[in-house]
Amino acid sequence: MARATKAAADRLRELHHQSQPVVFLNVWDGVSARIVESLGFPAVATSSAAISYAEGVADGSLSRATMLERVALIADCLHVPLSADLQSGYGQTVADAVATARGAIEAGAVGINFEDMTHDPQTPLTDLPLQLERIRAIRATADGLGIPLFINARTDAMHLAPGSEDERVGFAIVRARAFFEAGADCFFIPLVKSERLVTRVVNEVPGPVNVLAQDTRLPIARLGELGVRRISTGISPQAHALNAFRRAGRELLDGTSEFSRDRITYEELNELFDPATRR
Repeated sequence: MARATKAAADRLRELHHQSQPVVFLNVWDGVSARIVESLGFPAVATSSAAISYAEGVADGSLSRATMLERVALIADCLHVPLSADLQSGYGQTVADAVATARGAIEAGAVGINFEDMTHDPQTPLTDLPLQLERIRAIRATADGLGIPLFINARTDAMHLAPGSEDERVGFAIVRARAFFEAGADCFFIPLVKSERLVTRVVNEVPGPVNVLAQDTRLPIARLGELGVRRISTGISPQAHALNAFRRAGRELLDGTSEFSRDRITYEELNELFDPATRR
């Protein structure tokens, strides 16, 4: 199993404080992770939904233990820092958050995505005081292990909080400020779609901001100019790959196999896992 190190955690944090945003082509297994690393990306991040689909279950259906096993497999394939998407900590208690943070570090991750969604339709977002307690507990656990775990604190307020779009952004910003005070390192806010709202979030949040590339459809360079410091792609890379796989199947049903000309060679794939050629 790969070992999380302070140096790797420091490097991941450093990437969020540069003049240009750090960009993640989110991965779901060992080979996708190795491809990303081989392309020269300075860090790798998982997508919990993509890992779930690769395991044959719906998003949110994997247990903590199974997800951490997959994170460990991915970490073992890498030399660059790994950030693991670990949803809401696989439970709503402080103890759940602690177990998830400890498990992530033991699996080799030096960063986590940590959500505030409960999956309870009556109270879809974790009460703020509890979420802050959970973030503080994650920070204390990581510090106790000697790893400055990078906490990317996510809110799902844009689709779960009431009110207008501007009201939901305001609600999210209040949470973001509290997340940073509790020990978070970055604020992840999916579904902020306009340049105006991205600008508002960046200007009013006291730390690095993470958005999904596909939400805004703005060029990476423009998001960087607006002050975004982390850009994720979520399940889009896997969905893109699976769409190509589906097209290949349809082509075979139609009696042709031209898709096989557009591929990574057997030799290249093997080289990704050859210790002599890995970077």
